[in-house]
Amino acid sequence: MDRPQNYYIDKHAVVDDNVTIGEGTKIWHFSHVQSGTTIGKKCVLGQNVNVGNNVSIGNYCKIQNNVSVYEGVTLEDYVFCGPSMVFTNILDPRCKYPQVGAEYYVQTLVKEGASIGANATIVCGNTLGKHCMIGAGSVVTKDVPDYALVVGIPAKIIGWVSEAGRRLEFDKNGIAHCSKSNKTYKLENNKVTEIE
Repeated sequence: MDRPQNYYIDKHAVVDDNVTIGEGTKIWHFSHVQSGTTIGKKCVLGQNVNVGNNVSIGNYCKIQNNVSVYEGVTLEDYVFCGPSMVFTNILDPRCKYPQVGAEYYVQTLVKEGASIGANATIVCGNTLGKHCMIGAGSVVTKDVPDYALVVGIPAKIIGWVSEAGRRLEFDKNGIAHCSKSNKTYKLENNKVTEIE
């Protein structure tokens, strides 16, 4: 298969036909990228990553070792998937009553800048908000708001983080500033927004 060499594919990785890979992306050994998938620029897919058919992965994503991104999952830009975290795409799996094909898959959207900790599980059909952070080992069973910090089984909100991942401490007016990102945020009605 003839591909331009503006990205790296390890000789032990398998990339099927009809895959689009952005400039500067690296795909490491024992990984498999299946047909119909689009991967943005400057992504890193670690060892033993499986990307299903027709998956969309944005720019600057980092997918650590032993992660499967199944069909029905969409990653926007700057998403971090920690080692051995798990996506699903079927809500009621039964081997005796197989559900094979995209028409059965329940969609999951991971928005820009979200980080998912090692060994976390994301139950399909949910949206992870912009710049949210999912604690290691957590099980996400419902939508996660933008900037939320969630942990546990099932995952619950325990705080809020900035775009840079720093814990936000809000004053009495619901305002917090992150020195790392140099951005200011407002907490109102259990929702965090960036103040321009």
